[in-house]
Amino acid sequence: MKNSLLAQNISIGGKTITGPLDPSIVTLSDLVNRITSFMVPLAGVILFLVLVWGGYDLMMSQGAPEKIKSARAKLTTGIIGFVLLALSYLIVRLISYIFGFGTGII
Repeated sequence: MKNSLLAQNISIGGKTITGPLDPSIVTLSDLVNRITSFMVPLAGVILFLVLVWGGYDLMMSQGAPEKIKSARAKLTTGIIGFVLLALSYLIVRLISYIFGFGTGII
């Protein structure tokens, strides 16, 4: 009985109840594609906010060395984050191309 609670479809009293999972997700690669399509734009938005925050801190530093140092650290972190985001996307696309999950590298 416990295993039937985790099923996507369950029949009770002649009626079939469909679970909340998307029926198009069949393999692990489908799940990774679904998660990636959500996480990459979210990471881009967070990256943009970090860069704006660092730029704002730099403009509002008024020449104070500690504030400038903090703002530059935020901007550097944002740039490193952008490079890591781009590299991770390209590496995942390359691996999916090598193993035949995708149609092309980009």
